[in-house]
Amino acid sequence: MARCGCGARLCCCCCGERESRTPEELTILGETHEEEDEILPRKDYESLDYDRCINDPYLEILESMDNKKAQRYEAVKWVLVFAIGVCTGLVGLFVDFFVRLFTQLKFQVVQSSVEECTEKGCLALSLLELLGFNLTFVFLASLLVLIQPVAAGSGIPEIKCYLNGVKVPGVVRLRTVVCKATGVLFSVAGGLFVGKEGPMIHSGAVVGAGLPQFQSISLRKIQFNFPYFRSDRDKRDFVSAGAAAGVAAAFGAPIGGTLFSLEEGSSFWNQGLTWKVLFCSMAATFTLNFFRSGIQFGSWGSFQLPGLLNFGEFKCSESDKKCHLWTAVDLGFFILMGIVGGLLGATFNCLNKRLAKYRMRNVNPKPKLVRVLESLLVSLTTTVVVFVASMVLGECRQMSSSRRSGNDTLSLQDVSEDVNSSIKTFFCPNETYNDMATLFFNPQESAILQLFHQEGTFSPVTLSLFFLLYFLLSCWTYGISVPSGLFVPSLLCGAAFGRLVANLLKSYIGLDHIYSGTFALIGAAAFLGGVVRMTISLTVILIESTNEITYGLPIMITLMVAKWTGDFFNKGIYDIHVNLRGVPLLEWETGVEMDKLRASDIMEPNLTYVYPHTRIQSLVSILRTTVHHAFPVVTENRGNEREFMKGNQLISNNIKFKKSSILTRAGEQRKRSQSMKSYPSSELRNMCDEHIATEEPPEKEDLLQQMLERRYTPYPNLYPDQSPSEEWTMEERFRPLTFHGLILRSQLVTLLDRGVCYSESQSSASQPRLSHAEMSEDYPRYPDIHDLDLTLLNPRMIVDVTPYMNPSPFTVSPNTHVSQVFNLFRTMGLRHLPVVNAVGEVVGIITRHNLTHEFLQARLRQHYQTI
Repeated sequence: MARCGCGARLCCCCCGERESRTPEELTILGETHEEEDEILPRKDYESLDYDRCINDPYLEILESMDNKKAQRYEAVKWVLVFAIGVCTGLVGLFVDFFVRLFTQLKFQVVQSSVEECTEKGCLALSLLELLGFNLTFVFLASLLVLIQPVAAGSGIPEIKCYLNGVKVPGVVRLRTVVCKATGVLFSVAGGLFVGKEGPMIHSGAVVGAGLPQFQSISLRKIQFNFPYFRSDRDKRDFVSAGAAAGVAAAFGAPIGGTLFSLEEGSSFWNQGLTWKVLFCSMAATFTLNFFRSGIQFGSWGSFQLPGLLNFGEFKCSESDKKCHLWTAVDLGFFILMGIVGGLLGATFNCLNKRLAKYRMRNVNPKPKLVRVLESLLVSLTTTVVVFVASMVLGECRQMSSSRRSGNDTLSLQDVSEDVNSSIKTFFCPNETYNDMATLFFNPQESAILQLFHQEGTFSPVTLSLFFLLYFLLSCWTYGISVPSGLFVPSLLCGAAFGRLVANLLKSYIGLDHIYSGTFALIGAAAFLGGVVRMTISLTVILIESTNEITYGLPIMITLMVAKWTGDFFNKGIYDIHVNLRGVPLLEWETGVEMDKLRASDIMEPNLTYVYPHTRIQSLVSILRTTVHHAFPVVTENRGNEREFMKGNQLISNNIKFKKSSILTRAGEQRKRSQSMKSYPSSELRNMCDEHIATEEPPEKEDLLQQMLERRYTPYPNLYPDQSPSEEWTMEERFRPLTFHGLILRSQLVTLLDRGVCYSESQSSASQPRLSHAEMSEDYPRYPDIHDLDLTLLNPRMIVDVTPYMNPSPFTVSPNTHVSQVFNLFRTMGLRHLPVVNAVGEVVGIITRHNLTHEFLQARLRQHYQTI
């Protein structure tokens, strides 16, 4: 190892390529096990920093803030939270309006063509018309994803990663929400088996991230002088509120949205954030409800449509006195349906994972046009299957008497189209309808309501074929290059499964008293729970969507059983796609066996550090030759400090800072004694004088100097098993470093960009001071060190980083158990966690990648091998 001429030492763990890598190195580098074909976490993902940097600029803000300013600051937060909810509701209104417009236009044209061609024998022309609509819409949706690739899919895995503390590039940009919202309406209108509810969560999160910033990278000219909320901590809270507002707008479930944001992502939570998130969800729900009710029914202010998807009112027919929504006996069937739903969900996830891996190897590396062609192929196949199945496989079923008389069994018709227009009579005589076409030739929300509430029966063969086709096509569709949600396809697929179970129980077991709509709802919950593996939030979402609290127990039991069954085979669909992207997601807790490891076993001991006073040339060299995002601020323990203080001014400044910042018991006692002497009570002053007179004289300066000059033996078993350099001993390579704080790369780049430095002939007090607003002005995209023009700066100038570093970050001891390290890191939303020994020396650092499941497993295997 060679010394770094910049006064710091760089020991990069991946400075060269080796011929063969161990599984541990593959885990660190984020590569793949060839034999297991397992995708490991990548190291190019940055983490969010939820911890506050309490440095001098931050303290200046606190000193200038009185109670009135604090109240105004909090009031601005509430206003922004309300604005996020309103804007999210308007995004949902935009998507819903155009989806309805395009879908109605398409079905009207195609249905009239089918009715004409039934007599003339030109059904091929009807199929071409349907293909023309669907392929055009899907092509536009795919083009929008080419503009912003992160807009593909539902966006829930990306938002889950962001709330977990991982910065996914481009996930919360304005361009993303434009492509997402516009693309999903084309995807749904194009007849793909996708939903618009999932992308609403992503859209709400983007609104939450961008609105409080009052600026956009995509619209650089639109900027306001609003220097507040420029931190990962504030931004992540607003994203939590926006994601919850997206759920609330999609399902009309503000409480479910709040629980979704808590359950699926946010690692840090408090009571104040809960209240703000719920308020934002309420604002989104009622904004969407207000405008949809006014636009569709002309009754402004009636609040008849609480969400994009509503399940209607579940109610038995008044003529059937034996009917009950559900009974205690039905719980046994619900548990069995939960088991089957978990198995079906695990199968769905397994097939989709294989498809996703195939796309990663054979589709994504090819030109972008191939992704568009794949989307068009899926659209072509889906359209042909839907058309042929509706024309050939459907059965003509008799309409119920209430339907023939115009009495609708849907008591909440405001959540669906008119029932007479949703019934399709393709190739069927009068007073009959085509059950397959009724499911396929309607918007997915209308098909769900047909399965939940229609009194007429669907053929078991029709339900089986519909479930099988929908299962396979929705599994194939999720993952192509279009914005797509998975909630509605899963609900529709599960509703068909539940309705099939109800039909079989009525036909073959003779349970005529059961309510088919309840079994359809439980089937939808079982399949959706088996796919996404959500429990708390999904239970509340379904209860709020049904507006029936009595369904709470069966839904909760079904979701729990489905989750337990599915978890036996694989993870949820969102977790699978997170792993496929190689995102270092932290679970809720570590396994019990991980407590065999300590912080010293998983930390990175090779540190790149800076001194409190460092020359510009040294900082530039460190920043340009490393990719680290934080650097410990340290001072070395030298044996000849007195000689250095006489000769070199730079080293003298660092040594003086170290002496002034090190706390000793004697020094602290002297400071407290002086403080007590100045206390106005004469009795206390006399007592202090007597106490000081009787105690031993304070430690002398030479004794303190001996403490500072001690050379501690390096902590055992912390360093790589390598032979020491011929020039340096191990003690010289890993000299004791007194830890003083942590400074981020962005802070160092800002200091260099603004020329914050002083000359060697001057005092550090002459260095310019930056305010907190100036330090965070470039957030969230700070300039790159390679893009800075540093020609005007003298490389011999010195930068005093101590006012801007975090002097009190969270730290752990080398002996801390991994479970304690993990809980501290995750719950506090940390980005870096220094490991400091008992005498204040930094011996390593822990980041998110050191706490991933794969990394810990590799370290545990290494631990067993050493034993």
